[in-house]
Amino acid sequence: MKNLVIATALSFVGLTAIANENTPELKMDEATVFVVQDFEEISVSDLPEAVTAAVKKNYPTAKVDKAYKNEKDQFKLELSLEDGTKGTVYADSEGNWIEL
Repeated sequence: MKNLVIATALSFVGLTAIANENTPELKMDEATVFVVQDFEEISVSDLPEAVTAAVKKNYPTAKVDKAYKNEKDQFKLELSLEDGTKGTVYADSEGNWIEL
């Protein structure tokens, strides 16, 4: 019986020693940031007439706060309505609304 107690104690000590083994920490690489939409800010006055007309037609109470353009001639427009509501819409150079 004494041998059984000693064997159990030694097994327990051995298992806890293995469980506490130091594992090396994984090195984390620096985060890589991908730009999904690469729009550059432009002046609101540089918007094509078709885009300006589409805003006036679909959002008559809206004001274009900021305008952005990408290399595909797509426009990102930040609008604000008279009631204070703000939103962002996207259009192509012909004034058609698009979803990105």
